[in-house]
Amino acid sequence: MRYNVVKNAHNIIESSLYLVKNPSEYKDNWQNVFGNKNPICLELGMGRGSFIIEMAKKHKNINFIGLELDDNQIATALKNVSKENLSNLVMINANAEDLVSLFGKEIDTIYLTFSEPWPKRQDEKKRFTHLNYLKIYDRVFKKDKHIILKTDNKILFASSLESLSAYWYVFNKVSLDLHHDERGIENVMTDFEKQYFKEGRSIYYIDASFKN
Repeated sequence: MRYNVVKNAHNIIESSLYLVKNPSEYKDNWQNVFGNKNPICLELGMGRGSFIIEMAKKHKNINFIGLELDDNQIATALKNVSKENLSNLVMINANAEDLVSLFGKEIDTIYLTFSEPWPKRQDEKKRFTHLNYLKIYDRVFKKDKHIILKTDNKILFASSLESLSAYWYVFNKVSLDLHHDERGIENVMTDFEKQYFKEGRSIYYIDASFKN
């Protein structure tokens, strides 16, 4: 997936008050970053940040961390949040593969919103719901495991159902068409999702958990 190049992305990243510059230093101490003991939710691959910014605005009693590896994407997210006043949101420029070096058992929910689907069989280990990643998440979830996924990709959706089920997750809610689901599932749309909605694409949704 290609992203727009952001002029002075590095300067935006380094100067933002919302960016935690050395996240590994806060492992086991993320409560101190927020100054409270509220639940912590983590979005992997937050892109331009529209989802996690809106979630932080809607849920002031929950702490949110947005993780993004691509400099251009996180620079855009930091620009988008720069005029907000959100004490319950921070962002980190890091790789999801490094979660164990960034967090202890501190995360309550992981959001996977329109993650790169990696539809080819040879790339399946790169999917954020592959067994390898689920094992990583085990080491950062506080107690119970909770994953919420949204995607427009059938292959990622189907493989996620399979891998989560095989890993003994229970499906709280599954939707084949989130925007027309009559159960009233809370939905904050990402930038991609807004475009997909205009195009009439079906959005697939999974809310899965495992209680220890």
